[in-house]
Amino acid sequence: MAVRRDPLTPEARSETMRRIRRKDTKPELALRKELYRRGLRYRVDYPCAPGRPDIAMVGRKLAVFVDGEFWHGKKHTAERYAEMTEYWRNKIERNMDRDRRVNTELRDLGWTTIRVTDRAVLGDVKVIADFVADAAQGRFQIYPPPGVEIMRS
Repeated sequence: MAVRRDPLTPEARSETMRRIRRKDTKPELALRKELYRRGLRYRVDYPCAPGRPDIAMVGRKLAVFVDGEFWHGKKHTAERYAEMTEYWRNKIERNMDRDRRVNTELRDLGWTTIRVTDRAVLGDVKVIADFVADAAQGRFQIYPPPGVEIMRS
């Protein structure tokens, strides 16, 4: 069995995780503010598209999700994955399965989907906003910035 590195007790960790927001996170707000400053308009937490995109440019059929690296299985090392409890491994696996399903549903409906990690947004929101703005104009870079995935129909 793996040794637990978490400095918090299971109860304290549970309380910390419970406080994490589903929407209006700091990275989401930062990206939305930058897109708005550039004159781009969008819907927030759009319920009419699969997966409720964090940012939806409906007329352009562009869905943007700002994903937390932990919750969506990004950059988990084998060591980190091994030390997680079965509950968290299953939770993250379900999130990743849902992400794949939503990406496929949006693609089948003719949407372009951009998934960006919270760390990428907080690292350089202007680079991420440049990429999203280009995609909104139908200009797709061959190589997205680090922490960004794009799925086109």
